[in-house]
Amino acid sequence: MTVKELSQEARHEEALKQYVLDSPELLEEIKDLTADDQKDQIQWAFEDEAEAQGLQPWELSLKYTSTPEEFEAARLALHKEAAEVLGVEWEEYCEMNNLVV
Repeated sequence: MTVKELSQEARHEEALKQYVLDSPELLEEIKDLTADDQKDQIQWAFEDEAEAQGLQPWELSLKYTSTPEEFEAARLALHKEAAEVLGVEWEEYCEMNNLVV
């Protein structure tokens, strides 16, 4: 499945599954919580991981669900879409979001 074939929500769900597989210590820490609390803790940990990597959560989702080559291309394409939607010049958008292109 390619990056384009996944909706943003489906990509995020897939990324969370992969993140949990890569984080057995997290599962151990939250094993006694209710299913809803576990889901919340996983989401918060995922968001913390994104921040630690200097990424937005959607970027980390993309990173977990694509090859490194697909990630960079799709990441820039999605950022360009965001700039267009916001009506911001690409250079200004990159500066505001600390993007190095």
